[in-house]
Amino acid sequence: MAEARRLRGHKATATCCIASRDRPGLVATSGEDGCICWFDMRCKDVLFTMDLGANSISSLCFKPVANAWKPLESYNYNKEEINQIACNSKASFLASADDDGEVKIIDIRQKCLHKTLRSGHTSVSFLINWVICSSVQFLPWRPWEAITGGLDSKLVMWDFSKGRPYKIVDFGVADMDSSSSAGQCLNPSFVHAIAVPEADMLEKSGKICVVARGDGVVDVINIESEFAAAQSKSSLKAQKGSKSRSKNSASTAAETLNQNGRRLHLDYTLGGHTASVSCVAFSLFGERGKSIISGGNDKTVKIWDCSRHLDAWQPSSSNDILRLNINLSKKVNWLCSTPTDSENLVVCDTTKVVKVYTIS
Repeated sequence: MAEARRLRGHKATATCCIASRDRPGLVATSGEDGCICWFDMRCKDVLFTMDLGANSISSLCFKPVANAWKPLESYNYNKEEINQIACNSKASFLASADDDGEVKIIDIRQKCLHKTLRSGHTSVSFLINWVICSSVQFLPWRPWEAITGGLDSKLVMWDFSKGRPYKIVDFGVADMDSSSSAGQCLNPSFVHAIAVPEADMLEKSGKICVVARGDGVVDVINIESEFAAAQSKSSLKAQKGSKSRSKNSASTAAETLNQNGRRLHLDYTLGGHTASVSCVAFSLFGERGKSIISGGNDKTVKIWDCSRHLDAWQPSSSNDILRLNINLSKKVNWLCSTPTDSENLVVCDTTKVVKVYTIS
């Protein structure tokens, strides 16, 4: 692989990067210096820098159909530090996940708070009384639903119109009885990041969610099967009162089977990460959404081709699912891809210099 191109503009560690879909080659990065830097891959130097103050900027997202390059609105609903923001596909709602375990859903058009999502994430232990919601994404094929991940090792699926969860996946206990989970047992299975495909990727990727876990596992989850499992669970509970004890036992077994849904574990046995996975993304280059990209604290970036395994939900070997491994010199903070044929993978590591790679 050719040497990475280096983008310079930040004065401190780069924390996040995003690429424009509508303007290929346009990339925005944020940093601990409180700045947002704008880069055009056709140009050598940074286009311009927005200085937003002394505080670190942890997350960026593009608002669809936005044309202005200046501050339009400012919202101050979160009481604790914000870990990630996300805008839905219609640019009508903005979500912000914070260190208090809450997610604020903001109505962009009405310029007001729509709902607060709370009580989905809980304290990590009795000794440590803090809750962190690390990530949030909207589901483009379900207009009133969102999904969040936290450092309580939980993935929570929400109906944000009602402000309540309908499904919780606890990675801390969900796979204890399953031999398919091969995470790094010394690291907790915190959810550090999640990614969902955009609407025009669904044909290639399916209706899935990708989870970056602290134990080195990248989980690919079929959202629709999880939703069906949640409905089945509710239905079984409603029927239990009218069944005999033996029938209840059969129902409980069926319920346990359905709760797991369909999941694909990409772990170190398949050539995956050997330390915490910090970020995940879908590829914008080539066939959009065909590849999953992950970066971690093991100083590597992995590119996975999961499209051929989503029907069987079982990889046969690492040779046909791990497409590319990129070794770096620093831990990965964030990454994104661009819809171009070259210079299409952007990586923020623990330095102030952003690296750009070409994936053919």
